[in-house]
Amino acid sequence: MANQEHTNKSPKLVHKHLIVRAEVNSPPLFKDREKLDNEMKSLIKNIDMNILSGPHTKWSDVEGNEGYSSVAIIDTSSITFHSWLEPSLIQLDVYSCKDFKIKTIFMWLAQFDIEQLDYKYIDRDKGFKDLNENQLSWWDSKYYNKMEELKQKDPFIYK
Repeated sequence: MANQEHTNKSPKLVHKHLIVRAEVNSPPLFKDREKLDNEMKSLIKNIDMNILSGPHTKWSDVEGNEGYSSVAIIDTSSITFHSWLEPSLIQLDVYSCKDFKIKTIFMWLAQFDIEQLDYKYIDRDKGFKDLNENQLSWWDSKYYNKMEELKQKDPFIYK
């Protein structure tokens, strides 16, 4: 048994980090922590991750810093969400050792009526390498919102 080969190979880990800054028209204003917790859980499920702890969400009433902060520890790392009322801004970090689709995250963020979205998608495996090949070329909230409106009117045509 001393020379027995190891046949159970671990999956190759990735180190993907998405950093988002989104100016929005509808930041989460509801002072219902459970609602944002549920939205965070939905995001985590949509990107096929598993929660280890959280989400842990708190509302800040500090003048000039009113808004939510939320963090969830996932089995492959963490997701951190911050929002502010003034300016209407969301910042989101998703870091994982498992691949995820950034478009899924942008679609989740669309519920806050994105006006402008800036992001950096990097591979942190060895240094910090930009992952330009996976970036969306544009994000247009008016187009997205119009498509959502059309889907609601006729879900059979606009799938």
